Order: sequence, then structure tokens, then C-alpha cells
Amino acid sequence: MSELNIATIQLNGEKQNFILNKKDFKTGSRGYHSSGKMQIGDKRYQINILCVEIGSKQKK
Repeated sequence: MSELNIATIQLNGEKQNFILNKKDFKTGSRGYHSSGKMQIGDKRYQINILCVEIGSKQKK
């Protein structure tokens, strides 16, 4: 079993974990991404996380 990559978002004192999935971006860069919704009190938020590896894009 592989190890999960998790990012924790803290917003207005509330915390939520998001699982980061590997991604090959259209630009040629590599990294991780995640998205989801988060409930804070009576409001809901759309969360988007991008982690792009600096220098991962192939040079032409």
C-alpha cells in the first residue's frame, strides 16, 4: 500500500484534510492537486490545492 499525501487546510479555526493526487500538468510540469468542499459554520467553501514541483517542466 502506498503512502497517502495529505494537505490540511485551516480556515477560521476549522481544519480539514484533503488527499493530494499526483498530476502531470498540461504545461509539462509535475506535482499534486486536490479539490473539495469545506463547511465553516453555516458557509461552504470550494477548496482547490495545487502543488507544482519547481523545475519539473522539461526544457525544450
